Amino acid sequence: MNKKPNIIVFFTDQQRWDTTGVHGNPLGLTPNFDRVAARGTHLFNSYTCQPVCLPARCSFQTGKYAEAAGCFNNSQHLSPDDKTIAHHLNDAGYHTGYIGKWHLAPDDPVTEEYRGGYQTWLGANLAEFLSEPYDAQLFNNDNEAVKLPGYRPDAYTDAAIRFVDEHKEEPFFLFLSFLEPHHQNSCDAYCAPDGYREQYAGRWTPPDLATLGGTSAHHLGGYYGCVKRIDECFGRMLDALKSLGLDDDTIVIFTSDHGSHFKTRNDEYKRSCHDASIRVPTAITGPGFERGGQVREMVSLIDLPPTILDAAGVDVPAEMHGRSLLPLVNRQTTDWPEEVFVQISESCVGRAIRTERWKYSVVAPDAHPFTDGSAEVYVEDALYDTYADPYEQNNLIGLESLREVQDDLRDRLIRRMEAADEKAPEINPAEPWTDAQLYNNYEAVRELLRQLRTGELNEIYSNRKEK
Repeated sequence: MNKKPNIIVFFTDQQRWDTTGVHGNPLGLTPNFDRVAARGTHLFNSYTCQPVCLPARCSFQTGKYAEAAGCFNNSQHLSPDDKTIAHHLNDAGYHTGYIGKWHLAPDDPVTEEYRGGYQTWLGANLAEFLSEPYDAQLFNNDNEAVKLPGYRPDAYTDAAIRFVDEHKEEPFFLFLSFLEPHHQNSCDAYCAPDGYREQYAGRWTPPDLATLGGTSAHHLGGYYGCVKRIDECFGRMLDALKSLGLDDDTIVIFTSDHGSHFKTRNDEYKRSCHDASIRVPTAITGPGFERGGQVREMVSLIDLPPTILDAAGVDVPAEMHGRSLLPLVNRQTTDWPEEVFVQISESCVGRAIRTERWKYSVVAPDAHPFTDGSAEVYVEDALYDTYADPYEQNNLIGLESLREVQDDLRDRLIRRMEAADEKAPEINPAEPWTDAQLYNNYEAVRELLRQLRTGELNEIYSNRKEK
């Protein structure tokens, strides 16, 4: 084994956790991810720290929450002065490479000062606007356009395998960033490879989408097809490492920037506190992570940068907000946080925490979702009991019988905001209501359904219309 382990981040875009077999998806989309999760380390409760592309990517590269890094919306960019994981690994003797979607620069092609310190570059800032599923284009170190043959994820994977082969004699860090299964913006469609959408259309719908609908009936077939092909690319990457004799020397991290709620929670695909937006599939294999088993603690995307540095033997900078997962994987810590913290922008200025049982979120009614990164005053917005309601159908915020729970979650949220270098805000309680009101509403719905079933509702409506 190399003195330093090689490290690869296999990064997808907009992939829900429940696309994977280990999370109950019955379609067999992810045999390679499932195999790594079973034999390596599966981070069962893994969450993004920001359900928007650019802010999530900024957090991954810098190890800081997006608001602190000044990247809380998709129109901003990473400062050339910010140190990234690539900078730290360059200093430690790694050869660093980036392939795929970047979305952290002002424009395309991405000039050297905005590449986050990566030495080998084959990327595009906004790959979704510069390429099509069968027309993959990226830019090289000299800002020259490079057309890559094949379906886009295949083309990126081919380039990644070439990078690994070229740098196999030295410790390397590769960040492989896909666009899929993100939708293609030009046509608002999830563009699976030819023949894949048809295999999965109408097959299985997650409970939240079965209830709320959105665009899922139209889009799930293509979305699942993208996920299937991405997993096949993941398998190819693992096969390449094995064929080069690097599988025992290389840490591979599979994760995503955020999920997709298919226009059920707002008028697009993410930017909400719900698990459909923030929960992602994450598994790690390689030195230090083999046979790590299923880790049930709540972990965040913000924990992956310090994990990478720790695994490489590099000191974790104090300004990073996350914690290395290695002590957790090795069962050497007892003080892991009981919740993950999430910042939300563009749909609102919001904050949320997710514990094993509870989801609690607040929004700032007077803040602008694009220009304000934080606020001084928030109002309680959502509370979900994920034990009883895992797909978050019943918002319990303001329920008087759970006031003590909400007060505790509010205090914990404020502490997490302060730890992320935010000022402690004022959080106002939601309008209170009681279990009796819930029961009365339930009875009213039951009566409405009875009237609809018996035809009585039509009679009532006809009588009122005559009057």
